[in-house]
Amino acid sequence: MDFLWILIAFGCGFLAKLIKLPPLIGYLAAGFGLHAFGVQPHGNLETLAHLGITLMLFTIGLKINFHTLLKAQVWAGTGLHMFSWVVVGTVLLKGLAILGISQLVGLDWAALSLIAFALSFSSTVCVVKLLEENGEMKSRHGKLAVGILVMQDIVAVVFLVVATGSVPSPYALLLLLLWPMRKIIGSLLNRSGHGELLPLIGFFYAMGGYELFTLLNLKGDLGALVAGLLLSQHVKSVELAKSLLSFKDLFLIGFFLSIGFTALPTMDMLAPIVFISLLIIVKGALLFQILAALRAPGRSMFLGSMLLTNYSEFGLIITALCVQNGWLSNDWLVIIALAVSVSFMFTSVFYEYAHVVYAYMRRWVKFFERQQPEPIYQEQLKKASILVIGMGRVGRSAYDVLHEQLGDKVWGVESDIDKVYRHRKLGRHVILGDAEDADFWETRELWHIKLVMLAMPSVNDIHDITEQLKLSGYTGHIAAIARYEDERQQLLDYGVDNVFNYYVEAGVGFAEESLNLIEQDVLEPNS
Repeated sequence: MDFLWILIAFGCGFLAKLIKLPPLIGYLAAGFGLHAFGVQPHGNLETLAHLGITLMLFTIGLKINFHTLLKAQVWAGTGLHMFSWVVVGTVLLKGLAILGISQLVGLDWAALSLIAFALSFSSTVCVVKLLEENGEMKSRHGKLAVGILVMQDIVAVVFLVVATGSVPSPYALLLLLLWPMRKIIGSLLNRSGHGELLPLIGFFYAMGGYELFTLLNLKGDLGALVAGLLLSQHVKSVELAKSLLSFKDLFLIGFFLSIGFTALPTMDMLAPIVFISLLIIVKGALLFQILAALRAPGRSMFLGSMLLTNYSEFGLIITALCVQNGWLSNDWLVIIALAVSVSFMFTSVFYEYAHVVYAYMRRWVKFFERQQPEPIYQEQLKKASILVIGMGRVGRSAYDVLHEQLGDKVWGVESDIDKVYRHRKLGRHVILGDAEDADFWETRELWHIKLVMLAMPSVNDIHDITEQLKLSGYTGHIAAIARYEDERQQLLDYGVDNVFNYYVEAGVGFAEESLNLIEQDVLEPNS
């Protein structure tokens, strides 16, 4: 039976990928399909889903800069959006009740407000998976979206405490001691090496945080997030997150399958499912306007609101609690489950084209954008002949080698302001900019740029940047890196002039450099 589950999950995910859809849509379809054929979920499916979400929240914490949560666009944006959506959503649901939607007829304002509140959360699982697949966790809109999701998790904790009457233990105050102890906690990570102990200690910290918070009558998921936050500034935090990536993605398949086992719809549920699914457009538009009022950059508010235009798995928890207390009928668990699934598909499909859509709609978006503060580390590319986009390990090495030969003709571009600051402190000429942003290229002269080197591993990112360069009239050469041969061919088909397979070419470079050690002996063998 386990093989059958794996086969169906793989088959549906593979079919989704073949038609250019995210595999998670295939996993959702597999869950509903198995349920429709009367297959009962195994107990280990829930365990896998639980592990996936716990690891995901832990890795989110590893990547969060705590100061991000203190920005008004994050905490005020979350509060204003959730409040305004509950008000607007309740009124819209009342309107649907007046129109005769059977499941809504007879519900009082309190019940309608609970439904709207359940729909006010956005999916952490869906959003983070999309950001990671596109390599955008460190982008401005990625940080904004994740910050809002974290604040929503805090609201969720407060709601569960109030709704269930589960008062946190008085000893919960002792959790404040974790912050000054973070160096002690990190010392164990320093000694774990780079092998199998590294992901194992990641599991230990993630599950330990979960169990500790549960023990103190707090939401365990929040404990996993806090455990990650404590290690977010550690020198090995990025390496730890990467070591857990495959485990997290594998376990999250269980989550998407389990959504399909929540319930199956009947024909009379079709109308509310369709209408509630359509309401996510209103939800996204509200967030867009709120972020604009809070002076978010145009691209961040456009992409951020598109990312968060979905419903959350937490809505199912709220709805189940309401059903258990008799506040809503059982039908609503099915309706919300289907609406959540539809919203996942909506976000996953539309976000694939988000950057290209923004390139065509940016003038409309700019109409709503408020005046922005003067950007730092953003300059015109006056002396540059070569741009290195993405100043990670590969980009940094390429920059240093080229800079030795060409000097100030080589510039770097990086979207993470913390990395920009570190590079400039070390004397590298690196400017702040998101190369997928049409505005970045539109405001710069490119005629003197001879070569753009894309030093990032994401094929989607490289494709989007190549598209933006073409739209901006760039006529120079484009070079990129790839991890696998099929990705290399794919990038060449996109129009990239040269693609460096660094797994293959690293071996070539290693051989050439090592050969220099014995070159003299080879040329002049002993007689």
